Amino acid sequence: MADGPGLRPSQQRPYLLSQLAREWGLELHGEDVAVSGIALHTSAVERGDLFVAVQGVNRHGVEVWEDAVSAGATAILTDVGGASTVSEKAFPVLVARDPRSLLGAVAARIYGTGAGFHPPVFSVTGTNGKTSTAFLLEALMRGLGWKTALSTTAERRVDGVAYPSTLTTPEAPDIHAMLACATEAGVSGVAIEVSAQALSKNRLQGVMSAVAGFTNLSHDHLEDFGNMDTYLAAKAALFGADMAHHCVICVDGIWGETLASNVKIPVTTFAKAGHPGASWHYEMLEQQELSTRWSITSSEGKTMTLHAPIVGEHMVSNATLAILMLVESGVSMDAISDAMGPGTEGIPVAIPGRIERVSGEHGPKVFVDAGRSADAYEQTLTTIRGFTTGIVVMVCGTSGNRDVTKRPIMGATAARLADVVIITDDDPRREDPAIIRAGLLEGARSVPGAQVHEIPDPSAAIRYAIDLVAPGDSVLWSGPGSQSYRDIMGEKVPYSARTEARVALADAGWPVPEKGFTS
Repeated sequence: MADGPGLRPSQQRPYLLSQLAREWGLELHGEDVAVSGIALHTSAVERGDLFVAVQGVNRHGVEVWEDAVSAGATAILTDVGGASTVSEKAFPVLVARDPRSLLGAVAARIYGTGAGFHPPVFSVTGTNGKTSTAFLLEALMRGLGWKTALSTTAERRVDGVAYPSTLTTPEAPDIHAMLACATEAGVSGVAIEVSAQALSKNRLQGVMSAVAGFTNLSHDHLEDFGNMDTYLAAKAALFGADMAHHCVICVDGIWGETLASNVKIPVTTFAKAGHPGASWHYEMLEQQELSTRWSITSSEGKTMTLHAPIVGEHMVSNATLAILMLVESGVSMDAISDAMGPGTEGIPVAIPGRIERVSGEHGPKVFVDAGRSADAYEQTLTTIRGFTTGIVVMVCGTSGNRDVTKRPIMGATAARLADVVIITDDDPRREDPAIIRAGLLEGARSVPGAQVHEIPDPSAAIRYAIDLVAPGDSVLWSGPGSQSYRDIMGEKVPYSARTEARVALADAGWPVPEKGFTS
């Protein structure tokens, strides 16, 4: 993990406030000074930055403008209300009616990363599979010998150097700073995970994707979007001519078909074997406990066989999406096959927190996963059931201050597909965790004959689950995945499901692997 507050290019070109004011018709109050970076949060401010103070959910950023100045900010970009606070101190201020709407454009200007001036970007959106597809894209590019950059919920890295990641898609200033770093490092391809929230908040402004990809759409995030049509519309923004040159869309579901039929840029579609009308099809050929071999075939008969350390049909779909995105960018199938096809070690991917095994070679199998939706539960439980000879125990919770309507559906899915379900706390945020559990319990207990337990403490819940199992059985702890904290009343309390599961296994007398992802 790199030291310092975050990704910044080593060479930064200073811009006068008057230049920025002229370009976007902004008011300039105070001295005309130069800025060489841009930050939205005080924790990200570096010397010479333009600090952007906007209205947040709980307060206005101008309330902490003096902290930003203490950290090194040279000037402030804010709205009319914020400017009235800062102007009393005669500090340099740019005033915009809606400064958030300019974040990406201003960041692109400061960092020199406007459309066409950054490495090729491969952006992925959808409900589930975004992180996995981005990791697969980055691994494929590395397998081809490229220098790469990656931005996901789990991790950000540039040319092998990792940086902290807290948002699915970083704010626009952080995205452009990362692209500037990638340019300096000679990166050939950037894989970015893109959320619907990021698109609705304009975080990818000024970023042009070589290829945009779509995984799927399922019931989630309706607390933000209200209904599935609005949710899809938010995702669809990524597939406009102003944001991507080409796109690849999975049409296994109705929402993918709807999106594909409405995009105006060149589109390639794919689906599992037998689906009519798709441009490409994928088919699983061999499934082992820790790896899968599958084929990809075009409607013209082009075919390729690949293998990777992934499991489950949903992961094969993600991998197929990643491969086709590269093919659509101009990479030949022969190049991919020669580097990672038959006779090679396959795609060199390791995806943290996605059906990640934390148990040893002997004893029960224990997995952590980041899934927090009914569709994710179904895909992951079905996959684990396929290589489990005994029972499947599921430990699950979900996030607070999120869509409450999905919770009973998630609980019912867990109880229908697992032999035992243990409902626990996850990321309550500012919501009463008992209310969150009640929603999951309502659905789980609606399934006739379901074995359902409620254990609020997640550490106690995983220990109880491991006490229930023996060799041949599996435990799935879904929700936290590779996350290193729990959000409790706005505080990020350090917590690792990986570590807790390994400790519980060791306490129960089962072997724990020495190697694996760090907690």
